[in-house]
Formats: sequence, C-alpha cells, structure tokens
Amino acid sequence: MQNTTASNAAFPSGNPGTGPNGSEGSLGKAASSAHSAVDQAASAADEAVKKAKPVIARVAESAHQAVDKAVSVAGPTAEWLSEKSENLKGTQEKMLANAREYVKLNPLKAVATAAVAGLLIGRFLR
Repeated sequence: MQNTTASNAAFPSGNPGTGPNGSEGSLGKAASSAHSAVDQAASAADEAVKKAKPVIARVAESAHQAVDKAVSVAGPTAEWLSEKSENLKGTQEKMLANAREYVKLNPLKAVATAAVAGLLIGRFLR
C-alpha cells in the first residue's frame, strides 16, 4: 500500500483560512463582499418593486376605466347599427317586391327601360 499522507500535501491540515499566504482568508473576504453586493442588489430590487406597484395599479385602473367607457359607448352604437341594418334589409325587400310587381304588370316597359339603361351605361363607360 501507498502512504496517503504524501498525496495530501496540497490539502494541509490545520485551521481553515490559514493556508499559504492566507489565500483562504482572502477568498472568504471576497465571498463576503459578493454576498453583500447581492444583498444590496436584492434590496434595491425590492425597493423598486415597492415603488412600481402603485404606479402599475394606477395604470391598470386607468386602462380598465378606458375599456369600460369604450364598451359603454360601443354598446348603444352597435344596437343602433343593428336596428338600421334591419330597417335597410326591410326596405330592400320591399323595393325588390315592388320591382317584381312592376315587371309583371308592365313587361314591355321594363324590357325597354332596361335596354335604354344598358345603352346609356355603355356610352358612359367608353
């Protein structure tokens, strides 16, 4: 068997932090500084969140009010448009029925009127 104490020369026994040239002590100081910097950054982020929450809440409330207002305006407008659409559809059906009735009662006049209208439209489009 080999002697294991010779292979552990890189890990000297004794108090931690007291290695050659005090390297473990400076490593501990660096780690402590890093932890302190992280803690400061975390508390700065927490403070920023605390300051931003009321602003975000006000913006969200304003957005909700704007949407509510848009809905209250759009509702009656959509209702009015629907009503007018029904009226226009009724008027269209009525006019179509009247035109059919006229063509049944006066077929020659209807054909002559259509021919004249076709000729005039043809002339204007040239």
